[in-house]
Amino acid sequence: MSTLYDLEQGERGIIVKIRGRGAFRKRITEMGFVKGKEVTVIKSAPLQDPIEYKIMGYNVSLRQSESRLIEILTIEEAIRRKIESGDDFKGTFTDDILKTSIREKSTVIDIALVGNPNCGKTTLFNVASGSKEHVGNFSGVTVDSKTARFHQGGYTFNITDLPGTYSLTAYSPEELFVRNHLVEHTPDIVVNVVDASNLERNLYLTTQLIDMDIRVVMALNMYDELQHKGDILDYENLGVMMGIPVIPTVSSRGTGIKELFDRIIEVYEDRDRVVRHVHVNYGQDLERSIKKIQDVIWTDKNLIVGISSRYCAIKFLEKDPEVFPEILTSPQFNKIRESGEKEIQLLENKYNEDTNTLISDAKYGFIAGALKETLQRGTPAPEGTRSEKIDKWLTHKILGFPLFIVFLWLMFQSTFVLGDYPKQAIDLLVSWIGSTVNGAMPEGPLKDLLVDGIINGVGSVIVFLPNILILFFFISLMEDTGYMARAAFIMDKLMHKIGLHGQSFIPMIMGFGCNVPAIMVTRTLKDRNDRLLTMLINPFMSCSARLPVYILIAGAIFPHYAGTVIFGIYLTGIVLAILISILFKKTLFRSKEAPFVMELPPYRMPTFTVIMSHMWEKGKHYLQKMGGVILIAVILIWALEYFPRNTSVGNSEAQMENSYIGRIGKTLEPVLRPLGFDWRMGVSLMTGAAAKEVVVSTMGVLYGTDHIHDNGKKVPLPMVLRTATYQSGPRQGEKVFTPLVGISYLLFILIYMPCVAVFATVKKESSLKWAIFLMTYTTILAWILSFAVFQIGSLLLKI
Repeated sequence: MSTLYDLEQGERGIIVKIRGRGAFRKRITEMGFVKGKEVTVIKSAPLQDPIEYKIMGYNVSLRQSESRLIEILTIEEAIRRKIESGDDFKGTFTDDILKTSIREKSTVIDIALVGNPNCGKTTLFNVASGSKEHVGNFSGVTVDSKTARFHQGGYTFNITDLPGTYSLTAYSPEELFVRNHLVEHTPDIVVNVVDASNLERNLYLTTQLIDMDIRVVMALNMYDELQHKGDILDYENLGVMMGIPVIPTVSSRGTGIKELFDRIIEVYEDRDRVVRHVHVNYGQDLERSIKKIQDVIWTDKNLIVGISSRYCAIKFLEKDPEVFPEILTSPQFNKIRESGEKEIQLLENKYNEDTNTLISDAKYGFIAGALKETLQRGTPAPEGTRSEKIDKWLTHKILGFPLFIVFLWLMFQSTFVLGDYPKQAIDLLVSWIGSTVNGAMPEGPLKDLLVDGIINGVGSVIVFLPNILILFFFISLMEDTGYMARAAFIMDKLMHKIGLHGQSFIPMIMGFGCNVPAIMVTRTLKDRNDRLLTMLINPFMSCSARLPVYILIAGAIFPHYAGTVIFGIYLTGIVLAILISILFKKTLFRSKEAPFVMELPPYRMPTFTVIMSHMWEKGKHYLQKMGGVILIAVILIWALEYFPRNTSVGNSEAQMENSYIGRIGKTLEPVLRPLGFDWRMGVSLMTGAAAKEVVVSTMGVLYGTDHIHDNGKKVPLPMVLRTATYQSGPRQGEKVFTPLVGISYLLFILIYMPCVAVFATVKKESSLKWAIFLMTYTTILAWILSFAVFQIGSLLLKI
C-alpha cells in the first residue's frame, strides 16, 4: 500500500484514505487532505523532515510520521491495476479511469476485532467472513491474529481477529500483542466485541479503547443471553454516552452481523452521528496529573501522530511496564518519565493508594454510571443460574475430580467401542480394494507398491478415522460447553502442587487433540518459566496421532479391555507430566508460584452444527495427512523394504531382513531388544518421528507380508500382530507381541520424542535449545521406563 511518504520530489498522487486516530484525522482533513484530492511533493527539509506538499493550490508541510498515515494512488499504480485487471483502455488514461481506480482502492476497510476472551469474537469472525477458525467456550482459544476478507455493501473488508484480552495493559503477551497491533497497523475501524451477559467487566476494555481516541463500533454480542436473564438495555443511549455505535448481535446464529457491518460503513464514511470522542472522567486530581504529563508529551510533536497523548499519560500513571517504543526513543523521554513519576508520587501520597487502582476505580465508576442510566436488571432466579446449579456438582470439592476422571474414561472407552463398528466397515472396504487391485494387476513392482505399500500402509491408518472423530467430538463438547475451563479449575490444586496453576491444564487437555496448537496456547501463560515447563510436559498428553497406535496395539493384544488400557495410557501420561513437572520445577525452573486467575464462563449448549464442524475440521486434517506426509512415508518405507531384490532368498521374511529397511532395523535391534522389541517395531518407532500415525502405516507395510489370504481377503492388521511370531533366531516360534511387550511398546509410544511439527513449534515458541532438549529427554526417559517395565515384568513372570 503506497503512502504519501513513498512519493519522490515532483511526484504526485491521489489521496484514497487517511489512517490514524481522531485528533490527527480531524486536523489533517481540515488542512485539505481528503479522499480524491491530488497531492504533489515539493521538497524535503534539509534534514528530510518535514516534507513540503502542494494540495488544493497551496503548500503545506507534514512530518514523515504523518505522511505515512495518508494512503495514495499514483497514476502509474492506477495504470498497472487496469492492466492486471485485463481492462484494455487503449493507452488513453482518462479521468473516469482514475476515479474508478481511486474508488476501488478507497472501498477497502481494515477491521480489527478486539474483546475479552470468550466473548464470541472468533465466532463473529467466522460468520462474517465464512472462515472456519477454531472457537471454544474458554479463554485463550485465539493466541495469534487471524485474517480474512469478504465483501458487503460495495466495500471489501479486511478483518483481523485478535487474541482475547481483558485490557490493553502489558500484563500478558496477548495484551501487548493487541495493543501493538492497534498502534502499528492503525485499522480503520476497531470492532469491540462485548459479552452482553457480562457488561461491567467487558466495558473495562472499552474504556481503554476510548482513551486511545480511535474509531470504534461495538458488537453487543450474546444479546439473547441478556434478554434471557430479563435485563433491558437501552443500548442506543449507551452508545451515545460513549460516542460508540452499539449493535446487538448473536454471532452463533448470525443475527445482527449484516447490520453491524452496514453501521461500520457509515462510520467509515463519517456519516454516523453517534461517533464522537469522549473522555472518561477520572476525577479532578487524576485529570490534572494526566494534563501535566500530556503537556510534556506534546513537546515532541512526532509522538502525538499515531498515539493519543492522553492515552500515553494514563499508561504512565498505570505504571505500564511496556511503554510505547516511540516514547522510549523520544528526545523528551526523560522529561516525560520524570513528569510521570512526579505525578504518581503526588497522587499516591494524597490518596494512600496505588495510581493503577485509582484509574481502575475511576473506569469502573464510569461504567457503573453508564449502566445505571441504561440497564434495567431483571429479577434473578431464586435458585441461581443454570451454570451455578451445574457447578454444584461438576466443581464440587469431593465429587468434581472423580466426575472428571469418569468423563475421561467414558471418552476413551467410547472412542474405542463405538468407533470399532465403522472402523471394521472401513477395514473391509480397504481389504476389498486391496483384493480387487491384487487380482486385476499383473505381478510386478507396481502391483506390490499399490497393494503392499500404499493400500496396506495408508489403509491401515485411514481405518481409524471414526475413532479420531469420536475423540474430537468429546473434546469439542468440553470446549464448547465450558467444561474445559472447569477441568482447569478442578485441577488447580493439583497443578499448584507441581508449581503451576490451573490455566496450564488447558494446553495439557488440548494436547489430547494435537500438541502443536496446545503448545501455541502456552502463550497465554504470564510467566516465561511456566510457558517453558508446560511446553516440555505437554507431549505427555497423548495427541490424536498416537490414538491409532494405541487402538491397534490394545485391540490386538487386549481385545476385551482395550478401552481401559487406552484410558490407562492417557492417565499414565498425565501422571508422568506431573512427576516431570515437579522435578523440573525444583531444578530447571525455580520460581514463585503463579496466582490462578481464570474465568469460568457460563455453560452454553453447543449447536450440533458447531460440534460437527469441529469434528470435520479435525477429520479433514487427518485425511490431508493421508495424502501428504503419510503417503510419502509409506512409499519410502515400501521402497526400503522392497529393495534390493534378491532372488536367491527363499522366503519373504528373509527378503525383508536383507532389504535396506531390514538392515536399518537390525542395526537398531540391539538397542531395542532389552525393551522386548523386534527390528520391525524399531523401524516403526523411527518413522514415527515424522508423524505418529506413520507407526501404524509402517507396521501395515512391514507386517503386510504376514497377511494371510482367505478367500481372496486379507486378515486385518490387529489379527496379524496378535499371531505374529519370530521366524528365526533364539526366539523362533515365540509371539512377537506378548501382553508385556505390548505394555512396554505403548509406554514407549507415549513418552518418546514428539513429531517434527512439535519440534518446530517448540523451537518457534522458545528456542532450538529447548526443542532439542525436549526430543532428547523424552526419548531417553521412554527407553528407561520401557526397559524397566519389560525387564522387571519378565523377572516376575519367571518367579
